[in-house]
Amino acid sequence: MLPSHCLLLIGVTSFLFSVTHGIHGSHTSTSGYCNAIAEEEKKQGISSSSSSQTKGTAKKMNVPVRDRMSVRDYLSDVFTHAVQVAFPELGDKTASVASTNEKYVHKFGDFQCNDAMALCKIFKDKGEKKNPFDIAQSIASVVTSELATNPSLAKVIDKIEVAKPGFVNVFLSRVYAGEQIKDIIVNGVQPPTLNKKLRVLVDFSSPNIAKEMHVGHLRSTIIGDTISRLLEYLGHDVVRLNHVGDWGTQFGMLIAHLQDKFPDYLTKSPPIADLQAFYKESKKRFDEDEIFKKRAYQCVVALQRFDPDYKKAWEMICDVSRRDFQKIYDRLNVTLTERGESFYQKHMEQLVPYLEKKGLLELDDGRKIMWGEDRGSIPMTIVKSDGGFTYDTSDLAAIRQRIEEEKADWIVYVTDLGQGVHFRLLEECAKKAGILNPNKTRMDFVGFGVVLGEDRKKFKTRSGDTVKLSELLDEGLRRSLDKLKDKNRHTELTPTELSEAQQAVAYGCIKYADLSHNRNLDYVFSFDKMLDDRGNTAVYLLYAYTRIASIARTAGINSEDLRVAAQSTPVSLEHEKEFALAKTLLRMNDVLMLVTRDLCLHHLCEYLYDISTAFSEFYDNCYCIEKDAEGKIKTVHTGRLLLAEATAKVMKKCFDILNIRTVHKM
Repeated sequence: MLPSHCLLLIGVTSFLFSVTHGIHGSHTSTSGYCNAIAEEEKKQGISSSSSSQTKGTAKKMNVPVRDRMSVRDYLSDVFTHAVQVAFPELGDKTASVASTNEKYVHKFGDFQCNDAMALCKIFKDKGEKKNPFDIAQSIASVVTSELATNPSLAKVIDKIEVAKPGFVNVFLSRVYAGEQIKDIIVNGVQPPTLNKKLRVLVDFSSPNIAKEMHVGHLRSTIIGDTISRLLEYLGHDVVRLNHVGDWGTQFGMLIAHLQDKFPDYLTKSPPIADLQAFYKESKKRFDEDEIFKKRAYQCVVALQRFDPDYKKAWEMICDVSRRDFQKIYDRLNVTLTERGESFYQKHMEQLVPYLEKKGLLELDDGRKIMWGEDRGSIPMTIVKSDGGFTYDTSDLAAIRQRIEEEKADWIVYVTDLGQGVHFRLLEECAKKAGILNPNKTRMDFVGFGVVLGEDRKKFKTRSGDTVKLSELLDEGLRRSLDKLKDKNRHTELTPTELSEAQQAVAYGCIKYADLSHNRNLDYVFSFDKMLDDRGNTAVYLLYAYTRIASIARTAGINSEDLRVAAQSTPVSLEHEKEFALAKTLLRMNDVLMLVTRDLCLHHLCEYLYDISTAFSEFYDNCYCIEKDAEGKIKTVHTGRLLLAEATAKVMKKCFDILNIRTVHKM
């Protein structure tokens, strides 16, 4: 839903009417809000309804259907031009279009333009009294005239109607929907056209060397990977960065412990099987043995000088961790480019004089600090009293390197909400230092809530320890296999098929449970709920996809057969459930733009569930294949198989973006 202040701009009457009139809440907006969204999409390089708006007074409406353009964007362009033609005195005024709640479609159309109320207020402020219904009729009149002379527009819009107090209802054409479905079958699912390809750096996962990945890293890894996959699909140049914790005082104690436990480490690779245990051993000595602690600090100094022997010890420790991390990433099918804190060591050294020259550093009890916008909050510590650097230094140096050297247009940080204050301060200081120009580089902090156990407390093992990610994935595999066996799938699938289904369900359900929740909220981790084959779960959706993809195979028809058939056979859209499914499929690019704006991936999960629900209603009411009493196929409805094929393709693309593996048999 939009913030309340956006809704209030429309006016109380408009808002109350929209609730009963069936406007889909997630798209209801004022023209001003639409302008803000259009500007944001323009920054993101996404082709939106703002891109074809004419400047100055509109003389003639001429809105071509651009390739891979969403229906809502196209209609927003149409109504923007209609407003400019009907009311040229308003200049570059833009219009917005909202999708209608599905249960009101028959009465109020598929889309609505409610700008008449906002325009009424504009005229009132100018001292002119106009009725919103009359304004809506003027806008509709322009569109109606264009429908009579513009075949491209007439192909998209079946009819328009005006409803009180000032809504223009748009009914989508079945012909247009059918053509779009055919395009999906013949050419595949296509992303919206980019105005500009952006270089996007996504910083996610970021575990600490010598420590095991835990459930907190799971959220960052899954969310960051999916954001990366979405932006890659949209055509952006995405760099996936793993900002691992591979530098700092903890490496002094690790190296000192390595020297004691494996004195021949320089000539013989130390057999460190359990780095977590090795870390605990070194930490215990560090806390209890003052002589060892002194040695550890000396090791840190030697490492920071890049002494070859100490650097080799550090590399050995990092390699052990790196191999463990990679096992997790391989299981989750996640790729990353490692660029740890050590990478920015020289950049940190260069940052300090840069900030001092600008007069931005202050001395505070021996520290060098930098304030953000509010001196009443907390500062960043750039240099510690002992001369060392901090996470603040590393992050500020990193954002400078990413903008100046990597030429990033957009930087996305994916970490827990608890670090929100830090990243707000980082953004403020980067702006203050002249490193970050928000008009040139977009920066997003993608925060997420805590994973809770079923007791609604922070997710822990029974002993109270942090849940290891590797053990969590193992448990997922075990439970998914039990689920498949409960369904007797082990008697129907080959061992290879069973293993593929097991992994698809295990990792898919873990990812989907995370992504389907609003990332800003905590969520309860429950394998029982994840593995439920009812409702909005990965298991239900994977089963649904497998069933949909297999319908044509029942009749001995493959995807290539349907691709050929689509070029001559009309898609069946006469039944209301057929048409409803088709219109659901056409919403995909709108959903992707919404996700790109707020980077909340649950919108895409909800859309995937909407597709499955729409297909179930279609399948229950419209036979794709009819059989006789003996079970033999007597009729194949190719037009409906085409719709099923398009559904499978759109669902598959959604699964691909979510990085959830699909299988042909479950």
